[in-house]
Amino acid sequence: MAEAKKVAKATTTKTKKSVADEVVAVTAEAVVAPIVEEKVAKAGKRSLKAVKEAEAVVAKEERKLKAEVNAEAPAHHQKPTRSILERRGKNYRKANELVEKKKVYELKEALDLAIKTSPVKFDASVEMHINLAVDPRQADQNIRGSIALPAGTGKTVRIVVLADAKDADAAIKAGADKAGSDDIFAALDKGIIDFDILICTPAMMPKLGKYARVLGPKGLMPNPKSGTVTPDVAKAVSEAKAGKVEFRVDSTGIVHLAVGKVSFGVEKLEQNASAVLATIRSAKPLSLKGGTFIKSVHLTTTMGPSIKISFN
Repeated sequence: MAEAKKVAKATTTKTKKSVADEVVAVTAEAVVAPIVEEKVAKAGKRSLKAVKEAEAVVAKEERKLKAEVNAEAPAHHQKPTRSILERRGKNYRKANELVEKKKVYELKEALDLAIKTSPVKFDASVEMHINLAVDPRQADQNIRGSIALPAGTGKTVRIVVLADAKDADAAIKAGADKAGSDDIFAALDKGIIDFDILICTPAMMPKLGKYARVLGPKGLMPNPKSGTVTPDVAKAVSEAKAGKVEFRVDSTGIVHLAVGKVSFGVEKLEQNASAVLATIRSAKPLSLKGGTFIKSVHLTTTMGPSIKISFN
């Protein structure tokens, strides 16, 4: 009986010891595991940062491969880019078929073709675009002037004259729409600009200076070179009514000038165009000795195709 108690006590002690050992072992694993996991997650190739970087590299390579495959495949959904001519209207394309782009037309032939190729329903303007071999930044090569077109411009112009009472009466008789000083200055103070041409006597120019910022950008500021600053205002009004126009080379060295209307017919347009070419030739600066002065001349109508013409 005593031996049985000893055996039971020993067994119980052993069992308690085994259970305690198991508990300690499990607790040790629970404590050590996070430590190991924490060490692995913070450093080395197996760290969380390294794994994410590796995954990013693989994803990038997959995207590159996919992009190369898509590039090699034909893009059927994309429409080819249309040319400028294809994007123009039906009437323009039809008119453009009548013009041979590589051909240089004689003036009379070009004017006849320009009338035929006018695609608009209204009375279109006929324009000349003259490309000059000049540098507008040089003062002596900044081509500017005026010309009285033999057949007129076909436009109704409103002319205002700044002058004293005596010259104002002469301007009204010559055909000016308004002449004087006080009324005109009062309208300018209010920002009212109801004219196409402003002619001024030299005595009135100092008073007109403060309006230069308003009139200059609109091309309405009187200038002696254009003949709009003159003591003989009656003559200036008569010339303006008869068809006197101003021209000036732009920043790219091109003169743009309207020479009449489609309704003029070939003969009147030829008179105006010839006069323009003669005036431009006479404006050749002295600094351009020899060489080419007029590089090219093109003719067109409002919204119509361009026609290259011979100017020799």
